[in-house]
Amino acid sequence: MRRKTAAPPPPLPQRQGVDPVRVRLPISDEWATVGEYLVARLSGAAPGVVAGMLDSGLVVGVDGHAVHARTPYVPGLYLWFHRDLPPEVPVPFPLDVVYRDSHIVVADKPHFLATTPRGSHVTETALARLRRELGIPTLGAAHRLDRLTAGLVLFTVRPEERGAYQTLFSERRVRKEYEAIAPYDPALALPRTVRSRILKERGVPAAREVEGPVNAETLVELIDARGELGRYRLTPHTGQTHQLRVHMSALGVPILGDPLYPVVTGPVPDGDFRRPLQLLARRLEFTDPVTGVEHRLRSGRTLRAWESYEEWAGRELR
Repeated sequence: MRRKTAAPPPPLPQRQGVDPVRVRLPISDEWATVGEYLVARLSGAAPGVVAGMLDSGLVVGVDGHAVHARTPYVPGLYLWFHRDLPPEVPVPFPLDVVYRDSHIVVADKPHFLATTPRGSHVTETALARLRRELGIPTLGAAHRLDRLTAGLVLFTVRPEERGAYQTLFSERRVRKEYEAIAPYDPALALPRTVRSRILKERGVPAAREVEGPVNAETLVELIDARGELGRYRLTPHTGQTHQLRVHMSALGVPILGDPLYPVVTGPVPDGDFRRPLQLLARRLEFTDPVTGVEHRLRSGRTLRAWESYEEWAGRELR
């Protein structure tokens, strides 16, 4: 079996905390030149954009030298370039660091801030912001939170150690505890463990429960009730996309401010910060795989609906 070799380091620096795009030319005889391949690969770009990048020397090889449109196509060749970074609506909430050492950074992410660059959210992400603010260009995310979910996220400082921390999550050796505000149903027997199979299809905003072997498990507990609202502790034992949101909706108590469950109402527009999803990653507990330190970390954030009961109960439950 051929051993997979690591990609060479990027010859271009980051911009605004964002890495350059890396492309490796696949094994193929379909293209004669680098220009032909990139035009086909980046077909979503406006006409002339790719040719302009090549003409301007903005696409480089492993040595940092410009690669041109007529450069012969060589399978396995690495290329790098920076994509245009259009203006993004700033997320006007602080990104607090709750723990930092020479190996990891744990941040307390606000609602509406994506964890890592994806889609239209690139510079306004927790990763890019932390790289800029802390001056750590090597910072990487060990896991993700949904853009609409607030709370604790673990980042790694050293790329060579990132796999060890990611393994903590894949092997379920991190205790994650969430808090949510949702309708209170006195007839709902809690605590209970919800088990189901969740399917998230690419290009479909909402996940759904389907028949088949269980792949999602969540312990749901009621912490407190205030009129028509309940405050819940959610402990996931698996990590399916939107798992907590799907399970709360399936119980008949969908999380307040959720634009997808139980009904898809459309994406939250950038710049609309009025109705944050009332879901918070409250605790992270794990044994550091590098240092052996026992970490028990807690978010300092609060959920607005619990603090402003009258406003949220009147708006969300009727």
